[in-house]
Amino acid sequence: MTTTAAPAEILKKLRHSIDNIDAALVAMLAERFRCTRAVGELKSLHKMPPADPTREAQQIARLRRLATEADLDPDFAEKFLNFIIHEVIRHHEVIARSSESK
Repeated sequence: MTTTAAPAEILKKLRHSIDNIDAALVAMLAERFRCTRAVGELKSLHKMPPADPTREAQQIARLRRLATEADLDPDFAEKFLNFIIHEVIRHHEVIARSSESK
């Protein structure tokens, strides 16, 4: 005889998985922003512009392709990456202003 878990227990396990994934996402975003901060500092040091539209377009195309391969809505993936890119550029602009005032 096969027993099935109660819906409440299944929900609890699914939510636990979601919580773990959210924690991993936060850790990955933190690591990504540590890397992009280093990029911003390098750009500032060498008087490079905070934004790189060519790189951004390449990254968006790449992420859309990865999303499609992962069966994730590529429009959602693009919106997510655009949000991150805008935040990174904002950080780079702050770094550039900070180094100009020194």
